[in-house]
Amino acid sequence: MKAKKAVKKEVKAVKVKAPAKKAAVTKKAAKAPLTSKPSKQLTAMPSPEIFRQELKIPKDRVGVLVGTKGAVKRHIEKTANVKLDISHEGDVVISGRDTVMLYDVKIVIQAIGRGFSPAIAFQLFNESAAFELLDITDYAGKSKKKMDRLRGRVIGENGRARRSVEDLTETAISVYGKTVGIIGDMEMAALAREAVDMLLSGAPHGAVYRMLENKRREIHRHRLEAMGRIR
Repeated sequence: MKAKKAVKKEVKAVKVKAPAKKAAVTKKAAKAPLTSKPSKQLTAMPSPEIFRQELKIPKDRVGVLVGTKGAVKRHIEKTANVKLDISHEGDVVISGRDTVMLYDVKIVIQAIGRGFSPAIAFQLFNESAAFELLDITDYAGKSKKKMDRLRGRVIGENGRARRSVEDLTETAISVYGKTVGIIGDMEMAALAREAVDMLLSGAPHGAVYRMLENKRREIHRHRLEAMGRIR
């Protein structure tokens, strides 16, 4: 009997103490804040880095680069997602986050600076297009008279020589100041460069045209063969 009474007292004691422990936990929980702070604070993500390219174009080409009411400048900025700062003296700063696109924009602006219209220069945004530039002083030295003569050889009477090379290579050519610029398909632009190099080096126009005709046929034949293999 005494053993049974002892068990009952222990059970009773447990029943009495249990609520007190539960109440203590509840009271402690009530003091806890409604929200808890994370163990690690969030750090701000760094903003993408801005890159810059700088170049200079002739003063008389600044208006062409800007365009009527800034149309050309806006088109380049929108197409390439860049910002252009253009001074009246021809200093140009290109800012953006894509270094490859900055390089493409620089080439486009160089082409406009070397006498090409914006419409032709915009072809350089296409990966298949190339821009070739030859410096006439490499052939004429410091002689202004020889410089004028070599310019005349590339342009030809009434622009005939330049048009012939353009037609045979399907490119656009600009003779501006001391340079000759070429825009076109990579392979054809390289061919046009070879032709202009021959003219500046003194080769007869007839020999240059024959070279172009032969190499043009060869290039077209290779392209047709390549298309046949793909099919």
